[in-house]
Amino acid sequence: MPTSIYILAPIVLVVLILLWALGVYNNLVTLRNRFRNAFSQIDVQLKRRYDLIPNLVETARAYMSHERETLEAVINARSRAQSANQSAAANPGDPIAMQALAGAEGALTGTIGRLFALAEAYPDLKANQNMMQLTEELTSTENKVAFSRQAFNDAVTAYNTAREVVPANLIANTFGFASAELFKVEAPAERDAPQVKFK
Repeated sequence: MPTSIYILAPIVLVVLILLWALGVYNNLVTLRNRFRNAFSQIDVQLKRRYDLIPNLVETARAYMSHERETLEAVINARSRAQSANQSAAANPGDPIAMQALAGAEGALTGTIGRLFALAEAYPDLKANQNMMQLTEELTSTENKVAFSRQAFNDAVTAYNTAREVVPANLIANTFGFASAELFKVEAPAERDAPQVKFK
């Protein structure tokens, strides 16, 4: 009888360790899928934002024809942001892709802000119903992007914490659970949504 205890004890210990490792692995997969899903919510809102911008530019173009440089800057910034978003969507949390997206989104926000600043000098544009509707939708979308970004960052933080704690980090490193990058805005000016004040 005592001999069978000595034989069973290591087997039970190995089974317990395997069950623990399986639990840690499954938790990491769950958390990784959560932050990827959270990024898909950002992606939806950014695509909505990108779809609004050409309409906004076309509406403004009718009134601001000699502000061609600013209008083109908005369209170019939109294009760069779309490209960066596609890269980030392919691998959410990738540090390089997330930093490129944050930079491109910051540049787009800056050019939209310049467009709205110039639009203040055009009373007919400010009174245009289409322009007012587009700016209202853009403001709403900006708020949704900010909310989605916060949810993504919360999910990334939970994932990174789970993969870094000891001894779970042994499983994370063994099975290639890489650290995920937060979607953060670097420059203080980029933290503010474009001011949309058409009355």
